Formats: sequence, structure tokens, C-alpha cells
Amino acid sequence: MTEDSELMPYYVYITTNPAKTVLYIGVTNDLANRLAQHYANRGEPGTFAGKYFCYNLLYFEQHQSSLNAIAREKELKGWTRAKKDALIDTLNPAREFLQP
Repeated sequence: MTEDSELMPYYVYITTNPAKTVLYIGVTNDLANRLAQHYANRGEPGTFAGKYFCYNLLYFEQHQSSLNAIAREKELKGWTRAKKDALIDTLNPAREFLQP
């Protein structure tokens, strides 16, 4: 990883399916492009997000390094559903689909 790549922001994000029953947590340095990829892969059984149609953004947070973002992603993935829901509610209590 180059020094310049650490200057760009990284995002930890949570997406859901249209029925809001499944959560997917990921990390990226290009949130809009990543969401477009999830949308394009909807229904694709080869990926979790595709299989469960998780392309609607519910929550995201910005980090200044890829290492911090990856550590945070791993932390969130270890949480219970209730704890993830509480985190989403801090930013998006109405559970509206967000735009990056």
C-alpha cells in the first residue's frame, strides 16, 4: 500500500435488503462505486450481499486509514444484531436508505 493510498478516506458501511431483514458489513475506499457493485450483483448467489440483495445503505462511517477501517469492520461483524441495530439507530433511526 502506498503512502498516498492512506490519505484517502475509507468507509465502513452497513447495507440491507429491501425488506430490511439482513445486514451486510463491508469496507471500501469508494462508497458510491461499491454500492453500485452490490446493486449490480443483486441476486447473485456467489456473494453474501448478492444472494441476500444487500444493496441499500443504512449506515457508514469514515476512517483515515485502511487499517483502522478494516479493524472496525471486523469489530462490527463480531457484534450481535441488536448491537448493530443500535449503532444504525445513532445515525439513521428511521432506517431510510442513504445516499453515499
